[in-house]
Amino acid sequence: MNQSNTVGIEDAGTPPAAVGFGEAFRFWLKLGFISFGGPAGQIAIMHSELVERRRWISEKRFLHALNYCMLLPGPEAQQLATYIGWLMHRTWGGVVAGGLFVLPSLFILIALSWIYLRFGDVPLVAGLFYGIKPAVTALVLHAAHRIGSRALRNGWMWGIAAAAFVAIFAFRVPFPAIVLAAALIGFFGARWAPQVFALGGGHANGQQSYGRALIDDDTPTPAHARFSRARLVRLVLVGLALWGAAMGALVAAQGWQGTLAQMGWFFTKAALLTFGGAYAVLPYVYQGAVEQHQWLSGAQMIDGLALGETTPGPLIMVVAFVGFVGGWLKQVLGPEALFLGGALAATVVTFFTFLPSFLFILIGGPLVEATHGKLGFTAPLSAVTAAVVGVILNLALFFCWHVLWPQGFGGRFDAVSALIAVGAAVALFRFKIGVMPLLGICGAIGLLVTLAR
Repeated sequence: MNQSNTVGIEDAGTPPAAVGFGEAFRFWLKLGFISFGGPAGQIAIMHSELVERRRWISEKRFLHALNYCMLLPGPEAQQLATYIGWLMHRTWGGVVAGGLFVLPSLFILIALSWIYLRFGDVPLVAGLFYGIKPAVTALVLHAAHRIGSRALRNGWMWGIAAAAFVAIFAFRVPFPAIVLAAALIGFFGARWAPQVFALGGGHANGQQSYGRALIDDDTPTPAHARFSRARLVRLVLVGLALWGAAMGALVAAQGWQGTLAQMGWFFTKAALLTFGGAYAVLPYVYQGAVEQHQWLSGAQMIDGLALGETTPGPLIMVVAFVGFVGGWLKQVLGPEALFLGGALAATVVTFFTFLPSFLFILIGGPLVEATHGKLGFTAPLSAVTAAVVGVILNLALFFCWHVLWPQGFGGRFDAVSALIAVGAAVALFRFKIGVMPLLGICGAIGLLVTLAR
């Protein structure tokens, strides 16, 4: 271990030694394999490692970066890693930090997706998923409660959430339209009632000092992190060129209506709508991937979410499962190369989903460094987050329907799945059990029930 990783109390007044790119690379690689627990858990791990233990960045700078990432569409934990990596080691530092946050999960999900499609009918695998599916339903409901407890702070926010639920449940309004309407409500509503739409922050509370940090509160912004109009234009052009080159290659290979090109276009749009975390965009992914393009079934979507919950990295990586199953079933590389087609589709989906996140950080980072404590325009985000609660509740009902009535409402009610779902909900809400233990227990119960039958 580098000396900067184990700093004692006696030298807390001295910042740690400079961190080389190699040492940072090893940490970001390790983080990619241990980043379980969703965004809250991932942010907690980074805070513990980078602020408290290693002191690479101060509490205030860490929280300032996090507040910016909270305003962006996309996975905030991955974006926070990108931001800190960029601040420490320029553009490549950000690319490596953000990339290693995602790549382990991509490789693991490709392997698990192949096992799922190849052996999904084997009693062992089927039994595990029989128990995990009700647990996922409880997890989605718990996510709605967790986000709602932060976002629904007054009657107006409750009204926005209820309207969003009715819009998507009863009128099947597309998710992007709900996001746009909520953002407009927040933008104009803040003009006459700013206190209603003030963004709840809890992140900025309870700051404390852990000693001098390598990037401390008063550390000058490094040269590469200062705003430059030329740099901004260059990054925008590079980002557009990367997107255009990738999309152009897919269109040239299979045409605009080809599965891979359609995946690239769809997940580019999805990447810009992930306000409020992965659970917020899942209804949109369901609408497009299941109903519109039919890349996979609703039941497979639930299974994919279960796999995503069991792997490190951001939960939005469930899109890699969607891509793999779609690439496999649509035979994008032909019937003789199902695995390669699925792996290619998963990679394509991941690229288009995360490219905007890197650009948001690399382009917006200098503006954030120049505006400590001055980020505005949070009212639209508050309204969007409230709407997201209603949308996630609709998703929970959808999962509940598929799990408890697997043959539709005309079929039998699955009482065992209902008991597992209720038990999982009690474990989450009452006993605060972690995701991994919950899925392990429910999977084991499902396996026992399947074997007993």
